[in-house]
Amino acid sequence: MDSTVPHDIAVDTYIDRVQVKLDDTTLRDGEQTAGVVFANKEKVRIARLLDEIGIEQIEAGIPAMGGEERDVIEEIAHLGLTASVLGWSRANVKDIKTTLECGVDALAISLATSDIHIETKLQKDRKWVLDTIRESVSFAKNMSPDVYVSVNAEDASRTDLGFLVEYALAAKAEGADRLRFCDTIGLMEPFRTYDVIRALRQATGLDIEMHTHNDFGMAVANALAGIHAGATWVNVTVGGLGERAGNAALEEVVMALKYVEGFEDLPYDTKRFRELCEYVAQAAGRTIPAWKSIIGTNMFAHESGIHADGVIKNPKTYEVFAPEEVGLSRQIVIGKHSGSKALLLKFDEYGIELTNEQASALLPYVRTMSIELKRSLFDKELLYIYKDFARDQAAAASSAS
Repeated sequence: MDSTVPHDIAVDTYIDRVQVKLDDTTLRDGEQTAGVVFANKEKVRIARLLDEIGIEQIEAGIPAMGGEERDVIEEIAHLGLTASVLGWSRANVKDIKTTLECGVDALAISLATSDIHIETKLQKDRKWVLDTIRESVSFAKNMSPDVYVSVNAEDASRTDLGFLVEYALAAKAEGADRLRFCDTIGLMEPFRTYDVIRALRQATGLDIEMHTHNDFGMAVANALAGIHAGATWVNVTVGGLGERAGNAALEEVVMALKYVEGFEDLPYDTKRFRELCEYVAQAAGRTIPAWKSIIGTNMFAHESGIHADGVIKNPKTYEVFAPEEVGLSRQIVIGKHSGSKALLLKFDEYGIELTNEQASALLPYVRTMSIELKRSLFDKELLYIYKDFARDQAAAASSAS
């Protein structure tokens, strides 16, 4: 990259030519959400949906758990999906052998790299970590030369950068294909993320995958910062499921890539995002909040008079993309903040043509009821208000005559 080019332009030039791929870990990290368990048939269905939508890689689970977990991973690996199927493994020969025997075409070997994890959890030292990752990658490549190996640096965001480079280069020397940078406790912020990922790319030349958690609400922002710095993979989950506050949400990452970063021709069928998220939420025993980014119903619900009027005239005034693009529909909601233009449009849906004067006269009744009920109004309630209003108008006209 030409150092004479201004920093932001240089980054944008890289972004324009990079191809970003998604590795979905709903079936592994998503299922590690407290209280979430997927039935095997649900895991198969989720894998098929992810494949149909165009996700490049599916992290199917942890074969070393054995039993039904291993069975379903093996089933997913043999579904004939277009997507690569990845199994997650600890950095030991036994687990790696179990994972590869499932028939997956990709393997994630995970090992902690921060001093706090090495010293207190593993009770080892840095040399042991380097020796272990070398042995693990070497074994995987010898057992299955064509397997795609992603080396996970757990707690990478708290790992000394120099040691993280050593770790990545040790794995690369044995044939690793990718380094997964794990912001395990969601402690990164985008500016530091950019600096660290750029340094890793320059020092190792390895493909880098962003695995970001949302403890401080920055999982998607950190994933995008990593892409700006040269990362080419993002680890995502449907709806942002995952440990504690969750992971970078698949649907948020994709739509941000398209509309915030300007990526064109992304291969994902975004029209099925709501369908996918509804299925995963149901399987997880969760509901999708109305205010959820991208796929929440409030994304395209407009109550404020100014907003509703703008959307009626031109949806792009308050909508970056059409609701149909993510499987939703637009709603003009009538409540305390509504204006007369919204009433005109809403009653037109009912086949009732109001005059501007009638709409203005109805507004006080609508607002009063909305305040009393502390919510927006249902269609039947609006029609009741209209009938009472029409009856009062008719009575007033009769008295006047």
